[in-house]
Amino acid sequence: MTTPSGPGPYSQRTDRQPRADLPNADYGEQQSFQDLQAGAPMAADPGMPAAAQGGGGPDLSGLVGLGEPSQRPGEDVMTGVGAPAVNYAQEDIANRQAWLPALTFMANQQGASWAFRNAVRKLQAG
Repeated sequence: MTTPSGPGPYSQRTDRQPRADLPNADYGEQQSFQDLQAGAPMAADPGMPAAAQGGGGPDLSGLVGLGEPSQRPGEDVMTGVGAPAVNYAQEDIANRQAWLPALTFMANQQGASWAFRNAVRKLQAG
């Protein structure tokens, strides 16, 4: 029995087919192909109970739904987001000024883009 898995022409399950053989396999290819097919998980029979299928997975019992009340009503929503921003402007300006001769040289080269040249001009201006 084939169960459709969604709309469209390719909605038929393909993992319930019997194992296939390669028609023109080279030496050792047939065994490798059979080993690959044997290792691939096949779809469980829809008549089997869920416990017999061995369907493990993560424990989702601790998740809180979007419509549920907060588990931490007194906590700010931004808690744990990160440290406050630090102003690195003076340090950045000093670093850029140290590189300005090299950047100016590169901006004056024939293949330099107009965007790079404009960025260097802005650094030179201030």
